[in-house]
Order: sequence, then structure tokens, then C-alpha cells
Amino acid sequence: MNVPVNSSYYIVEVEARRERVPQIRRIVAAHLRYWRLQNHIGPMCRGVDELMLNVVEHTGDDKRCVVELWWNGKNLIAAVADYDRRMPRLLGPARGGLARIAAMSDGWGAYGTPDGKLVWFSRRVKALDREPLAWSRPAPFLQEAKRAPDSPSLVPVGMPLIGLGDGEEPERELVEVVPAARLVRQRA
Repeated sequence: MNVPVNSSYYIVEVEARRERVPQIRRIVAAHLRYWRLQNHIGPMCRGVDELMLNVVEHTGDDKRCVVELWWNGKNLIAAVADYDRRMPRLLGPARGGLARIAAMSDGWGAYGTPDGKLVWFSRRVKALDREPLAWSRPAPFLQEAKRAPDSPSLVPVGMPLIGLGDGEEPERELVEVVPAARLVRQRA
């Protein structure tokens, strides 16, 4: 199952193996780039790696897991669900992956599901943590490209905005529009 539900939620079911961890890392990084959250790629990928490696090392024979990624505009949440009912334990920072996840996240948790468990973590995203959608000012060559044309053009003028009855057609008259640059040359 590989189903992008909408632009701010992603879910994929995979078999947890060590060789799949880099693939899931690339998927998570791609979604964070798409959501313009490049500043969070490193911590989020490390957290998802840790959760997937926990599934590889601590679950029984069924190594299937579901990786979910949410972006709600303020928080970025990653979760890994597996089919083992044993709940994870928070060990010291030197011994446990959950301690590393707790250190790099704003919140984390685990809860049992009817089929196993789900472990999640979240990071708060400030407005400045997002990449801008566009440049703040246009490049100089774009400003130069918007010069007024040198040739005259014809445009309709005198079109009334109000006062027309039903079925009346406004009279239109065409006048020549002269670019300001040509007017300056004619006066000199």
C-alpha cells in the first residue's frame, strides 16, 4: 500500500528490514521538501529511522509496519505502527532510541491498537522554519522585460459602467494608445 491521501498526509505499509530504512528516509525527505519543510528533514528522518529499526529489532515474525506522516500547518507528526503488542520502553539516552526521539521532538508517545501498537513523535514548526514560496523581490532581468511596447495599440474606451437597460449594447470607440516613451521622443 502506497497511498498519498492528500497534500498533508502520507501513509505507506512496508516490511521492516534494514535495507528498507534508506528508502523510507528518501520518501519522508521528499514529502518534507514538497511541504517546504526542508529544515526538518534531518530530525524527522532520524526519528523515522529509529522507529523502523525498533520494529526490525524488537518485533516477532511479522515485520510489517505502517509509516504515517502528517503536516497540519503547525506540527509535523510521524508515526510507525506494527503488529507486535509489546509496548516500547524508554531507556537511558545511551541505550535507547526512544530517548533520542524524546530529545529531538516536542512530543512523543505510544499506544496499543487492536492489532499491535503505534509509536509517534511530533515537531512544532514555526513560520520561519518553512522555505518561502517565492523570492521576496523579482530578479533585475524580470523588471527590464516589462517595458512598455513601442508600437501603438487599439483599445476600447468610453464603455459606460452603469445606465444600460436590458438588451442595450454599449457603443464602443477605438482610440490609439501611445506609449509614454514615444511621446517623449515626439516632443524633443
